[in-house]
Amino acid sequence: MFKLRLLTDPRWANIAESNLEEILTDHAWCEQKATTNAITIITMCPEYPEIVTELLKIAQEELEHFQMVHEIIKKRGYEFGRERKDDYVGQLFKFIVQGTRKEYIIDRMLFAAMIEARSCERFRVLTENIKDEELKTFYKELMISEAGHYTTFIGFARQLGNVEEVNQRWEEWLDYEAEIIKSYGKKESIHG
Repeated sequence: MFKLRLLTDPRWANIAESNLEEILTDHAWCEQKATTNAITIITMCPEYPEIVTELLKIAQEELEHFQMVHEIIKKRGYEFGRERKDDYVGQLFKFIVQGTRKEYIIDRMLFAAMIEARSCERFRVLTENIKDEELKTFYKELMISEAGHYTTFIGFARQLGNVEEVNQRWEEWLDYEAEIIKSYGKKESIHG
């Protein structure tokens, strides 16, 4: 569905499962950042009521996911640690074009779609490879939600721009992401 060029090695799930407290804390902060990202894009698109409406729903969902992960952390007696820096997302952010306002908004949509696509793929790896039954079920539900977010973001990018140009730019995003993801998948973080 996402056409990711490089899939996560299933052994990453073993790394994640070896320190669930860390992966859950990192995941919670990813959800908080996804909430913030949706709200930021809303501030760029006030003239598009359909986009604002849908991104409000995504922001609310992401905040609910943040709360759900936080509840799991508390229930398991883990410590909810400080915010984690997400180097993967930072590298993706550098790829956003700084062209016209519309080009920037379209690329912000593709940036968000890419993060959702990779998160969804990582959740699938967790669902298929960890032993923790509660988290298997949890990540399967989130995987479906993230896939919907991906579809929304990439759909709005195509709606705002020329479909062929947006599709070409998405291919560039896929190529770029494939290069940077080679450095990740080695630690207990959703994108790390």
